Amino acid sequence: MQTPIRALAAATLALTTLAAQAAPSTVVPPTVQLGPRPFFLVDDMADGALKTALQACAASRKAYTRHDFAIGHRGAALQFPEHTRESYIAAARSGAGIVECDVVFTRDKQLVCRHAQDDLHTTTNILATPLAAKCVKPFTPATFDGAGNLLTPASASCRTSELTLAEFKTLRGKMDGYNPKARNVAEYMAGTAGWRTDLYSGPTSGTLMTHAESIELFKQLGVKMTPELKYPAVAMPFDGFTQEAYAQKLVDEYKAAKVPPARVFPQSFYLPDVQYWVKNTAYGRQAVYLDDAETVADLPSAAELAGYKAQGINIVAPPTFALLTTDAAGNIVPSQYARDAKAAGLDIITWTLERSGILADGGNGFYYQSFDSAIKREGDMMVVLDVLAREVGIRGIFSDWPATPAFYANCMK
Repeated sequence: MQTPIRALAAATLALTTLAAQAAPSTVVPPTVQLGPRPFFLVDDMADGALKTALQACAASRKAYTRHDFAIGHRGAALQFPEHTRESYIAAARSGAGIVECDVVFTRDKQLVCRHAQDDLHTTTNILATPLAAKCVKPFTPATFDGAGNLLTPASASCRTSELTLAEFKTLRGKMDGYNPKARNVAEYMAGTAGWRTDLYSGPTSGTLMTHAESIELFKQLGVKMTPELKYPAVAMPFDGFTQEAYAQKLVDEYKAAKVPPARVFPQSFYLPDVQYWVKNTAYGRQAVYLDDAETVADLPSAAELAGYKAQGINIVAPPTFALLTTDAAGNIVPSQYARDAKAAGLDIITWTLERSGILADGGNGFYYQSFDSAIKREGDMMVVLDVLAREVGIRGIFSDWPATPAFYANCMK
């Protein structure tokens, strides 16, 4: 039998637990802590004026602040499962002044944060749960020939639009990736790139979020917000839910949370979304049109860029390779696209830093394709930032580890 004091303590604990479950905990805006990576990159730079200036800043500066130049790409996805509460907090802690929630919808048309409507099989634990039965394409193991050579890679496809919001919220985020040689689900889920980490992907982390929850968290963290409306994997309208209703619902959730338009940068790769915001909402003044070019040859012309501006679009966001090239001496310099965008009066945001692994081994892929010949060492990332900031004149850069551009912005103003 409990004593009255013990009974009161037990009741108090129960009430406290229920309250914690009923309402999300508040978050005190964290002190910016850049960690060792930016300083490692500076020390690895070739000798020169930029290295000297950044080293002097590192030696003299006692504190750092969040900066809008640093945009948390899916949070802090270099080390934390993307689009999770933990990833968003890490982004703010590492200096991001703006944080991204990619927006998709569930079966009951609720907005949630995922990079794509059909990526649950690589970004969450769904395949290891009973909800795997709802995947549009169940897990299929890899097949091999008699010599052990891969014939068909392992595969699966799981969509938010197959789940209710309540079902979605039972999942946990994991580091994005999969093992194409997997013979079972456990092997399939163990596909994190070697230059990332699974340290922050445990069973008590990886908290998935609704779009509305991300807004409240970002308000508490004191960061601005850049939601990306993802083009659906399902045909629209979806059960009567039109593309315009989808775009409007995104904006409505900022209105409901009383977030002023100046703190929001809605973005989309789908031009009609951006046009809708520009024509119908105050949030369209800072709407960002994302460029999905795969190569330099795919980039829009000067006339097309001028056309965006004429439509009321003020910000474009191409991949980094679109903005840089090399000169005859092998130096990184602004590209023709960069000059054309500026001439059209467009502001520029670019993507994505800290997403290519080790740089010194060459062959750095998509983001570096137009200037990879100039990349010799990890520290050259700071040179890339410097050219983008001072010569191209970008207003911000998405990064999987916001501490890197936050350090540069704090030191170089």
